Amino acid sequence: MKIAVTYDNGEVFQHFGRTENFKVYEIEDNKVISSEVISSNGVGHGALAGVLADRNVKALICGGIGGGAINALTEAGIEVCSGASGDTDKAVEDYLNGKLIDAGQTCDHHGEGHTCGDHEEGHGCGHHDAEENHSCGCGSHEGTESGEGCGCGCGERSKIEGANVGKTLKVHYTGTFNDGTKFDSSYDRGEPLEFVCGAGMIIKGFDSAVADMEIGQIKDIHLMPEEAYGLPDPNAIFHVEISQLPGAEELEEGQQVYLQNEMGQPFPVTVVAKEAGIITFDANHEMAGKELNFKIELVEIC
Repeated sequence: MKIAVTYDNGEVFQHFGRTENFKVYEIEDNKVISSEVISSNGVGHGALAGVLADRNVKALICGGIGGGAINALTEAGIEVCSGASGDTDKAVEDYLNGKLIDAGQTCDHHGEGHTCGDHEEGHGCGHHDAEENHSCGCGSHEGTESGEGCGCGCGERSKIEGANVGKTLKVHYTGTFNDGTKFDSSYDRGEPLEFVCGAGMIIKGFDSAVADMEIGQIKDIHLMPEEAYGLPDPNAIFHVEISQLPGAEELEEGQQVYLQNEMGQPFPVTVVAKEAGIITFDANHEMAGKELNFKIELVEIC
């Protein structure tokens, strides 16, 4: 049996449709006997199922993935386990040991039904279709379709004006909190962020800031929460009976997991309390309510 994992520098890549590499594991007697990193050959999500099927892959572990891609993989006879993150080797080990839970269905082959999927990183707004390649952040938050309801402000499509609107931009940036702590940087990843200006693919304040920038220009901006990931929504905090959510008894306070909405799509939440048979989740974005600073460098206009 072969298992493929969306792969980026040893970690589970969070956007199936944009993954450049897979790590493919050969399994015998429920143990890994070999592995190799293969290229996706630059094809989009519509053809990735074929890339994996050609290598006789029977299961895929990934982060965010859309319904269309899941259907294509299923038709190719490939089981999908989404909502994973962190080290790829560890993800495969958990899968083989029945500990890795899919965002929409159980991946441990024991028919436990729908449950919550363990997701250590908690980045992004995975409760939307990931195929559209929209990001709700500034590079580290991939996998949303519209951003609506994710608390990050990317769903507010107020008109952005500027010479770059409608053009594909590549920018390098560093994001910091007001105390100077760095929370993200495209420089650290070694490649710029690419997006269409004014299309709502990134947070509103960042999008507006680059609308009139020129190649080579560097700009420092300060964003209030309303221009970034929005203010915390008290209605995004909710309670569930532990007995009604398979796997909930194993969750701990502070843990970030994926739940499933009424459309069957995964969305990230944080466990904030667990007592008296009730578990409390917070679906606000982890950056909600925070002021953010960015140093932005426009490197290319495509």
